[in-house]
Amino acid sequence: MCNKLILGDNLEIMKNLPSESIDLIYIDPPFFSNRNYAVIWNDKGEVASFKDIWSGGIETYINWLYERVEEMYRLLKPTGSFYLHCDWHAFAEIKVYILDRVFGKNNFRNQIIWKYFKPHSSKKKYPNNHDLIFFYTKSDNYIFNYEEILVDYDEKAKKRYDKIDEDGKRYKIYNNKKNGEKRIAYMKKGKPTYILEIPFVQGTAKERIGYPTQKPEKLLERIILASSNEGDIVADFFLGGGTTISVAEKLNRNWIGVDSSVAAVKITENRLYKIKDLFQKSFSVHIHKYDFETLDKMNPFEFEHFVVEQFGGVPNKKQRADFGIDGVKIIDGVKYFLQIKQSKSIGRNVVDNFKSAIDRKKSKNGFILAWSFGKGANAEVARLNREDNYNIKLIEISDFIPISKKPKISISITNEKNIFYFDAKKNSHSENGINFFSWDFDFKDKFKSNILYDKKGIVKHKFKKEGKYEIACKCVDYEGLENIEIIKIKVVD
Repeated sequence: MCNKLILGDNLEIMKNLPSESIDLIYIDPPFFSNRNYAVIWNDKGEVASFKDIWSGGIETYINWLYERVEEMYRLLKPTGSFYLHCDWHAFAEIKVYILDRVFGKNNFRNQIIWKYFKPHSSKKKYPNNHDLIFFYTKSDNYIFNYEEILVDYDEKAKKRYDKIDEDGKRYKIYNNKKNGEKRIAYMKKGKPTYILEIPFVQGTAKERIGYPTQKPEKLLERIILASSNEGDIVADFFLGGGTTISVAEKLNRNWIGVDSSVAAVKITENRLYKIKDLFQKSFSVHIHKYDFETLDKMNPFEFEHFVVEQFGGVPNKKQRADFGIDGVKIIDGVKYFLQIKQSKSIGRNVVDNFKSAIDRKKSKNGFILAWSFGKGANAEVARLNREDNYNIKLIEISDFIPISKKPKISISITNEKNIFYFDAKKNSHSENGINFFSWDFDFKDKFKSNILYDKKGIVKHKFKKEGKYEIACKCVDYEGLENIEIIKIKVVD
């Protein structure tokens, strides 16, 4: 269940996740401050998910959020921690009517303040330049790395510790008031604080993706380091711009990200590819539709794993020596063995080999999943089931994985004094409608976007150095299907 981006209603997805399986959950649900804030990407799925939560005012909003937090409580391990990010509009109702009831008042640990700067024009009240983050745990035995919440002392405090030893540690010498002896006191690593002074993500920041309510990576880094360890599972069920998942990946945590918006899922995917290197773990993206070409070119083991999960089974973790068994599925208490084939027109020999595989398991139940089956395979399965009392079924992958056509994309170029204008919108098309474009202006084997989210499909770019470049544009439609066009240009002074 680790390292997955999942498109869909978070409540329904959470219901299918195992209890007590997650170490840390951070969520930043839509604030009650303005219903327009809930719809950020303007996807069909996002609009459908949030259309009813404001209909009855605060009562409807609380009920909507309560049932989701209740599921998150079930998913947390006994040692797990939960953080909920909100603003002042509904913080009292969220704490009293949701968090205290679900987690219990005794498991409330802190109210953390994220302090930031923003312009304030009113002379009738104090500025609202902060958000609130509630911190709860599931029990008294929880992960908390105290040193990770320490912040540097200010310059005034540092001046009191005016000496530095050979290891670079600050200390001061003072007289003991009782006996007059000189003592040495070292400055501690830092001071704990519940007020996190971290600026908004500025428009020129490298991590900026164009998401209106994007949270800074430093904020999530503080939370993840404090309440989890390497290898733990971190979850965000309101994925948004993907900051939680991006930071979790950088900090070597496992993770799960869920959102009802295609843009949220695909932009997070692009962020992960941007930081991915040879040593980072693989991850999977689960959307509503898939295109044949992408699945057919998938790594065979990843394809097997993906298809088994889509079929509702449990994949075999072994990449080799699986003896023809790629997974299992339990139906009404009966175990069915699964074999996956990434090919068409499967013949009788595959059926014969699968029969031998389940015979070794002393079973007669199984599914073979493939793109299509030939007459020989169908005939042999019919014979085995009729004459030898086997229960083998042949299932075409398109029967349970919706297949659609990926978008068509074409880029036109205009060059004006080495300022290049790229137009991907004019000649691009998708039967599902185009959602957004992403751009990589120096493509090398792997797509690492310079522009993550471009709704217009028209951009300009000036290259700093002359030379040959490959430009890649990724087109994403409203079902999450994508295509990439790569073109070559030459920049000359």
